Amino acid sequence: MNSPRLRPPSLVESFNYAFEGIIHVLRTQRNMRIHFLLAVVVLIAALVTGVNKFELIALLIVIAFVLIAEMVNTAIEGAIDVATTSFDPMAKLAKDIAAGAVLIASVNAVAIAYLVFAGKAADKTARVLDKLRNAPAEITVVALVLTVIIVIATKAWTGRGSPLRGGLPSGHAAVAFAGWMAATYIVGDSHRFVVSGLTFLMALLVAQTRVESGVHSTLEVAYGGALGALVTLSVFQLL
Repeated sequence: MNSPRLRPPSLVESFNYAFEGIIHVLRTQRNMRIHFLLAVVVLIAALVTGVNKFELIALLIVIAFVLIAEMVNTAIEGAIDVATTSFDPMAKLAKDIAAGAVLIASVNAVAIAYLVFAGKAADKTARVLDKLRNAPAEITVVALVLTVIIVIATKAWTGRGSPLRGGLPSGHAAVAFAGWMAATYIVGDSHRFVVSGLTFLMALLVAQTRVESGVHSTLEVAYGGALGALVTLSVFQLL
């Protein structure tokens, strides 16, 4: 008796298999979910800032490049895990090379996004901030102190954590993002975008360390960051 031939998948089945692969990577790989979220944010920003056709093409290419690299990296890791059950230096090297490809794609995407958005974001930010009054340093101190007071009051109300350790919200994140917002207001126009970007990056790093160390959850850090930024923004606008 002849064995039945394997029927090649139809066009619809091929698309289904492809979508199943994408969904599997999204469900199982945290980095892929982050890449997808960032892709959505970038596309929304592209619509808001009004990028031209060629800038949009560049953004779409780098987004696809990053997602493809992450999926290939996941496929390589899965194939290696199936092929070997013990530690193999060559298997580790293959995984490292695949991860390096994702890193190169991600760095390239960040560079392209910076070139596309830097000027547009700087112009829009300058127009918004120029409508507000120049605030003295005393207001910065008031904003930071008020942020700390609200953090302590919130932790006292929830009954969890100490003023700058544990509980809702994260005091470190609140102060870090309050500092970012204050720096954005008080720095001069010529260096505003650079200083604001650097202080925002440092605030993000502070927030990440609180999550990575296990002191706070992502929600507690996000709440703290939003609290610090909004309190400082409100103080500068009112005073």
